[in-house]
Amino acid sequence: MSKPRKKQGNPDFRHRVSVPAPASQEIESRLFELVSPGTFANLKEVKDKERSLRSRVLTLPVMAAIVLSIVYRQIQHLTDVLRSLEIEGLMWVKATRVSKQALSQRLNSLPATLFAKLFEQVIERLAVKRSVRELAPAWSSVAQRFTAIWIGDASTLEAMKKHFGQLQEKTGAVLAGKMLMVVEAFTHTPVAIWYDADAKMNETRWWQALLEPLPDGGLLIVDMGFYGFEWFDSLSAAGKYVLTRQKNLVTYRVTRVLSQGSHYKDEIIHMGLNHTHPCHHPMRLVSVLWGKTWYHYLTNVLDPQQLSAQEVCDLYRRRWRIEDAFLLTKRLLGLSYLWVGGTNGVQMQIYATWIFYAVLNDLCADVAIALQQPLERISVEMVFRSLYFFHRARSHNSQLQLIPWLVEHQRSMGLVKAVRHRILLFPFVNVHEFESFRV
Repeated sequence: MSKPRKKQGNPDFRHRVSVPAPASQEIESRLFELVSPGTFANLKEVKDKERSLRSRVLTLPVMAAIVLSIVYRQIQHLTDVLRSLEIEGLMWVKATRVSKQALSQRLNSLPATLFAKLFEQVIERLAVKRSVRELAPAWSSVAQRFTAIWIGDASTLEAMKKHFGQLQEKTGAVLAGKMLMVVEAFTHTPVAIWYDADAKMNETRWWQALLEPLPDGGLLIVDMGFYGFEWFDSLSAAGKYVLTRQKNLVTYRVTRVLSQGSHYKDEIIHMGLNHTHPCHHPMRLVSVLWGKTWYHYLTNVLDPQQLSAQEVCDLYRRRWRIEDAFLLTKRLLGLSYLWVGGTNGVQMQIYATWIFYAVLNDLCADVAIALQQPLERISVEMVFRSLYFFHRARSHNSQLQLIPWLVEHQRSMGLVKAVRHRILLFPFVNVHEFESFRV
């Protein structure tokens, strides 16, 4: 029998000790404005096991306060959140004593669809509240040509912990599922979210879910995981647009050349010539040579006056911004650590995390306006981290306001991202050819 392997590393650093972050009055006031008692009243008639949710101790308002506090205050243990609830109360909930077993059971029994409805109402209220945000000059004209420009992508959630009772009998890593997120391309505001417990689910099963909310004349930017002739035809028939990358092995016929040079091509094509179900609508293929590699971008925006070839390439580069959103929610807001083992609790955590991300993004928009900077130059992570320092400063001066304080200390807090010299997307295209490429 082999000896058990010795754990590597210094045991003093193996377990990090963390305490909950202090409550933020500014964040809680914004959450209260969006998730107010009136919001819960709209869900009053929802029943759970033939009993009204509001008649219990752990009602929907109490659970919303607990789950949102876990997210925005970075509380890593249910025991700590129960201590905070008992000693000081959480958000709009007064100090209440609740057992850990009751909270654990409630996380698995309270319908996660209620948090989905809360998320939808928060997004609707933010859309009404939000004024016209300043965009970078390069994107303002592009945004005016479409009713909406969204980015969609799916992300697999992390493995759930084995100490959860219902997972102890399973072998191997148990992934928590897969989520699909849609955000606005230039403001990063969440638009919609979907969840599936199958971590190996193919993105093409979300075709219809993405098609329905996209308004007529809207543009959706996705990766090749959503590629499909049937979906392209559905979007074109509905007067909606898509931008993605072209697959290498797809056969097509060039029907018209819009423009071309030594290092780029802009063409109208028909695809699926030898396919049982070909693509019935024409598509536009923009190809660019970078070094020794050709990159191919596919869209059904056929008019180069509506979207030039360079804008096609630059817009697809913005698809990586949704990866920033996934990174922030997983690493910064703790979505990489799952509290419960059931899919119901996982969904509650997902919706609560994206609700707080939407509120944090709205705060960044106010900071951008105050600093007279485009939103994309504001660091969401540093705005979030500066909340602790504002809390400490306010403990010495209760008259301080968050936005003016952030404006005053924006340099030391690192709120504005440094301007980086933009790497030319087409470094091998000469200036005259590059100007004609813009159309």
